[in-house]
Parts: sequence; C-alpha cells; structure tokens
Amino acid sequence: MKKNLSVIGVPMDLGQNRRGVDMGPSAMRYAGVIERLTNQGYDVEDLGDVSIQNPVAKDVKNDANLKDLDVVVNANKALAKKVKEATAKERFPLVLGGDHSIAIGSLAGVADQYQNMGVIWYDAHGDLNTGETSPSGNIHGMPLAVSLGIGHPSLTEIGGFAPKIKPENIVIIGARSLDEGEKELIAEKGIKVFTMHEVDRFGMSNVMSQALDYLKEIKTDGVHLSLDLDALDPQDAPGVGTPVLGGTSYRETHLAMEMLADADVLTSAEFVEVNPILDVKNRTAEAAVGLIGSLFGEKLL
Repeated sequence: MKKNLSVIGVPMDLGQNRRGVDMGPSAMRYAGVIERLTNQGYDVEDLGDVSIQNPVAKDVKNDANLKDLDVVVNANKALAKKVKEATAKERFPLVLGGDHSIAIGSLAGVADQYQNMGVIWYDAHGDLNTGETSPSGNIHGMPLAVSLGIGHPSLTEIGGFAPKIKPENIVIIGARSLDEGEKELIAEKGIKVFTMHEVDRFGMSNVMSQALDYLKEIKTDGVHLSLDLDALDPQDAPGVGTPVLGGTSYRETHLAMEMLADADVLTSAEFVEVNPILDVKNRTAEAAVGLIGSLFGEKLL
C-alpha cells in the first residue's frame, strides 16, 4: 500500500434513521487515527470533512422510496471529487464515516482509476437494496447495489459513469442480515459471500485466504475495502446504528486486517457507521482505529 495517505471525513447521517453517526469521523480522530498512522511512518494528509447540507425535511421519502436523496447525492459527489483528487496524486484515500451511503462516493472516486476493481465488503449487511426492495428507504442499505449500476440514476451516475464495479469482483465478509431482495440479487449476480456461518465453520484465517485467492484469480488491479463497524459483534462495537448479534470478534477482525496488510492489495479503504451517541466511552471508535492500525501494518513485534 502507498506510504502517502489522504484522510477524508464524511459526517453523513442522512443515509439512515438514527442520528449521531455524523460524529463518527471526529470520534475516530479523537481516538488518535492520524497520530497512529503517522507513528507508523506514513505521510498523512488530513483533508478535513466533506460539507453536508441540511435537508429541507428530514426522513421524508420521495416517490422512489429514497430518504434525503438530494443531500446524499450531493455529499457523495463531493466525496468522489476528493477521493479522485487524492488518487490522482498517488495517495491512498482513507475515508472515515459517516453512514455507509458514503461508499457510493468512495467507489465513484476510485473506480475509474482501475480496469478491474475489486471490493471487499466487510459488513453484517449486504447493502444491496434499491428503492423497490428496501423496507426503510434508507440509502445506507443501497451503496453496493448503486455501485453495480442498480438503483436511482442520480445515485448510479455519480462520477459520470456506471457501473463502478462488476458483481464477480465483490467479496462480502461477515454477512448475517440480508433482506429478501438482496438474497435474490446475490443469487442472480453470483456475488461471492462469506456469511458468519462460513466464518464460524472455517475460521477467519481460512475465509480471508479464500477471499484473497479469489480476488487474485480474477486478476483485480486494485481493491477497495469497505468496513462497516456493525460487522463486529455488538459486544465489541456497541456504537453502531444497526447492530446484529453474532458478529465477528475484535480479534478476528484484527486478523482479517493483518492478512490484508500482508497481502498488500488494497488501494483505498473506508471505515463507517461509528456512532458516538450509541457508544460506550468511545469504544467503537477506538476499535476502528485499532483495526486501521493493523490494516496499515502495525505489529506488536
């Protein structure tokens, strides 16, 4: 991975219902993410936060069953621009969320830099809903579908092209909560998924080895990591908006990050859904920063 990092905060909380995740970037900075990376020898450029508009009316769905669509679109356009500028300078974009709708902008900013972009989606959820299949209308449950070119045109066309990624280039890890529409899309598109059943049965080491081998076999020329803190069990990451029991442990996720560091395949990453209002003594932000440290090669010895 590049030794030059650009950190971009996205204080977005409009892709979902529960307020507070907009403070996620500040919580991770407070937990020492910049200092931790600098101490590891990285040249870290903190680009501050993307500006988020206030919606005219909160939590109001439009006719397409998409809450706060215009604000989410504008924020992701701004994020895509910042990410693209960072990659143009040959810097590794590290995005701090914010809810998971910001992955739309992250992928829009990096996807046109690669011919065969891979994605590791480390998450309890598939985030493969559309306005037609979503029970809630929350856009944070749609970014992976949007990046596949499936969904509202104002979302899929951010960055000026669609799709951003191919379904066969995606690996979902840690899934344990999928809506019916998402299950159908996974089957239809043949998306590679390691649920918690596979993690429990085969172990994280085996799952990550299989995921990395899979991405190598399809010859990806760049890999984006999208890590939602709700992939972790709520005991280890209580400060998330949509906790689901039975997730990965903090130690298992550390191992996954360490294996990604050793593989040296990542070209961009984001850590999302840290909600300090729902947290306990900033534990979830501190967990995220610890995982970021491991992702970028931090070792005990």
